[in-house]
Amino acid sequence: MEKEKMSCIDCYKISCDSNNFDYPEFCQTVKYKDIVDEAVELFKNDEENKKIALAAAQIEGNFYCKLTRVEETVKFAEKIGAKKIGIATCVGTIAEARVFAKILRKNGFDVSGEACKVGNRDKTEIGIEESDKVRPNCREAMCNPILQAKILNVEKTDLNVVMGLCVGHDSLFIKYSDAPVTVLFTKDRVTGHNAVVPLHLSESYYKKLL
Repeated sequence: MEKEKMSCIDCYKISCDSNNFDYPEFCQTVKYKDIVDEAVELFKNDEENKKIALAAAQIEGNFYCKLTRVEETVKFAEKIGAKKIGIATCVGTIAEARVFAKILRKNGFDVSGEACKVGNRDKTEIGIEESDKVRPNCREAMCNPILQAKILNVEKTDLNVVMGLCVGHDSLFIKYSDAPVTVLFTKDRVTGHNAVVPLHLSESYYKKLL
């Protein structure tokens, strides 16, 4: 591959994560030095960025490989001083969302949870073809991540948690959310919501992907 097209995923030195400063020729740390400096300044000079970064680093430093993602999310919300948590969930994972809401409330948080089908508008209203429905020629409510975000904006949540939104719907939710967003888990029904499985099995069962 041409060096100008190479990036971090093509690097096997990972010098940026060590005290070895022998960077490869295509290293992004070197290539984008001005942006590196700019990004660090945004951590230093933006109070929200600093608060989030410090909370994330403290959780990593103190609880790495000790707490589950659920527990880390609760700790993170506490550390950033969040009082009200928004949950953006798929209707297919609403049972899990209810359990998570119960955990949050047990820890003293106010919770507002919005399901993806909120608004109950048919998919064809935004131009989705009948053939692209899960069940063609039946009324099928569209997923509405924009409405989920807008409702949580009105609710004035301090942190929003994505639970099982479809690929792309999560993108729209994040785009329209006023509050910072974290992801508790991604939806992947084929792997039991463990989306990394095909990558771990890329040399065996999922070799077809390559």
